[in-house]
This record gives sequence, structure tokens and C-alpha cells, in this order.
Amino acid sequence: MEDNLHGINHDNYLSKNDERYIAGLQRIIRAAVRVLAFLMVVVIWFGVADVVYVLYMRISSHPLFLIEISDILATFGAFMAVLIAMEIFINIVSYLRNDAIQIEIVIATAYMAILRKVIVLDYKEIASEYVYATAAVVIALSIGYWLSVVQKRKVPSRQE
Repeated sequence: MEDNLHGINHDNYLSKNDERYIAGLQRIIRAAVRVLAFLMVVVIWFGVADVVYVLYMRISSHPLFLIEISDILATFGAFMAVLIAMEIFINIVSYLRNDAIQIEIVIATAYMAILRKVIVLDYKEIASEYVYATAAVVIALSIGYWLSVVQKRKVPSRQE
């Protein structure tokens, strides 16, 4: 295992017992990640059920089959919550496949979460500082995502 910070290869310093111990711990972590993946699927299905329930309640209330803008925004919020849960599931699966967290997926998940907040914000009720702070987070996540994509594109060209 290489320590990228200091350029030290620690594999030479581990005993066989240490290697077995670390491998056992890694198996335990992978089992925990599998449990998290399963639980996230359960959360996604509960979220889908919530979307169906929210739509049913909005459509069945008086006046029937008419949805106001606030109802549409609440429905969008429920949809976005399910999509965020799906993004988190993708993060978990990516970790299982690659034994690493992919920064683009994490940033995209955070971006989707903050955009959900932007969609459901009631700008009449919210302080302007909160709006500015939300805008700053959106800009920071956008720049971070862009930088990670640019960096990823540059890496393969250096190896050629």
C-alpha cells in the first residue's frame, strides 16, 4: 500500500500477521458496505412509496385533480430526495467495485442535494444570507466538479 503523501511503500514493513489482520478488517468493511447498499435500496423504495403517497394526497385533495405550484414543488422535493438516495447508492456501488470513492460522484450527489434545496426554497420566507450561502455552495460544487472532470481528462493524456 503506497502512501502518496510521503512516497513511502509500507508493504515492506508489514508482517504476515499484520497483512492477514488488515485483510480481515477489509473484509469486514466490505460486508458493512454491502449492508449499506441493501439498506439504501430499502430507503429508495420507501422514497418511491412516499412520492406516490405525496402525489396521491395532492391529487385527491379538494379541488380534485388540481395541483398548485406549492404541491408541484413538494412533489419535486420528494422526487429529488429519491434521486439523491439513488446517487448515494451509486457511491456505495462504486466503492464496492473500485475500493475507492470517486470524487465526481460524491460532488454530483452533493450538487443534487443542494439543487433540491434550491428548488424547494420558499424565497418569501428565507433570509437573504441563506440564499447567498446556498448560491456560494452551488458555485463551489460546480467549480469542484469542473476541476475534477478537467483533472480526470488530463491524467490519461500524461500516461500516453
